[in-house]
Amino acid sequence: MQNTPSKSKGEEILAAANAARWELGTDFHDSIIESIYEDASRIAQKTVKQQGKKEAYSFDMKVDKIVTSRWLGFPLMFLLLAVVFWLTVAGANYPSGLLASLLIDTLHPLLKDLAVSLNLPWWLSGVLIDGAYLAMAWVIAVMLPPMAIFFPIFTLLEDLGYLPRVAFNMDNLFRKAGAHGKQALTMSMGFGCNAAGVVAARVIDSPRERLIAIITNNFSLCNGRWPTQILIATIFIGGLVPARLAGMVSAGAVVAIALVGIFFSLVVSWGLSNSVLKGEASSFSLELPPYRPPRILQTLYSSLIDRTLIVLWRAVVFAVPAGTIIWLVANVQINDLSLAEYFIEWANPFALLFGLNGVILLAYLIAIPANEIVIPTVLMLTVLSSKIAGIGSGSGVLFELDNVTDTAQVLHAGGWTLLTGVNLMLFSLLHNPCSTTIMTIYRETKSARWTLVATFLPIFMGFFVTFFTTQLWLLLH
Repeated sequence: MQNTPSKSKGEEILAAANAARWELGTDFHDSIIESIYEDASRIAQKTVKQQGKKEAYSFDMKVDKIVTSRWLGFPLMFLLLAVVFWLTVAGANYPSGLLASLLIDTLHPLLKDLAVSLNLPWWLSGVLIDGAYLAMAWVIAVMLPPMAIFFPIFTLLEDLGYLPRVAFNMDNLFRKAGAHGKQALTMSMGFGCNAAGVVAARVIDSPRERLIAIITNNFSLCNGRWPTQILIATIFIGGLVPARLAGMVSAGAVVAIALVGIFFSLVVSWGLSNSVLKGEASSFSLELPPYRPPRILQTLYSSLIDRTLIVLWRAVVFAVPAGTIIWLVANVQINDLSLAEYFIEWANPFALLFGLNGVILLAYLIAIPANEIVIPTVLMLTVLSSKIAGIGSGSGVLFELDNVTDTAQVLHAGGWTLLTGVNLMLFSLLHNPCSTTIMTIYRETKSARWTLVATFLPIFMGFFVTFFTTQLWLLLH
């Protein structure tokens, strides 16, 4: 009882201090830091003489006036992001094709012949080779080249000193959303791999804001989802315009989806910071480092070994059992219908409400371990459920066609429309993280609750957005 008066007095002091703090305004911290740097700069000008480095410092200031300016900062940032994406996608096409040719077109038939020579039962050969091996091969062929390009470029930009400028440009937006400016860095890393973006959230000191960054990182399109976005945009969006404009329009559609992801990242960050993760956004003092030449060898080692191969290994570990499940649901039959066909027929009425179909729902359900196998799974299930003969390497086997025209014919034959394509692009953006990212989220948060939130929140949003899009489409048509 003796401590009650002092406790009440302490609460009064804290309340008064908090009230005074808000009277100073939300830019209080920024004003203090700015005044400190102004005083330091004035003192330095009076007492310090620079020799030799003045030109370099002047060069940094001139560049920063452009890349961090109010009018040019964001356009340059998006332009650079588009260039990085283009280099990643265009540069990965050829090596991805080589890997697919080696691992799928060459090694897969050899393994099948070996299974025949060893008199393996057809089901064992199917599970091991047509299921587990093909899924692993697709993940390696699709995932390795883009990561091997994107991560070194991203690391080079980090070494060069540009990424802190990205955080500087995005800080105001994320702070208004109740998040941390460094979330821009984790979001950018998520465009390469969401698991890597989740790990990158360690740079955020505040546990609350770190958790927001982790939960929203899935809204960055990882490299596993780019093939789906590009293919569907080429077929359904690029197909609406003349051939000479198809490439530009398709690329614009994919960039638009990426920007929608950034928008949802800000919206969800705002929602979390004003509800279950309520709190004031912490300001951070970012001292922009000088521009410096990147360290090529160290960059290659850190990006290829520490990031690319580790993330790829995690994806492969999850892809192998996923391939097994895919083969089983496509080939285990009851009354002359496979398990996949039963699910697709049952799920179609529900899926049509969201402008999707049962094939898409089943593909994303059994391809949780790796987004890279969504398109091969979709094609396999479409051929299987639509009874399209003479396409692919056989019933219930993952495959991908050699050109966009053949792929478009398969999808159109399966009943796909422009609405299906648009909603698939949206659902590809707004759906659960892959198993590698889910595991990484749990390791970083040590919380099953927040891992479940990060897993199911995007699914809920994906169904909501596709339902709204479908109803709007039906209303207008």
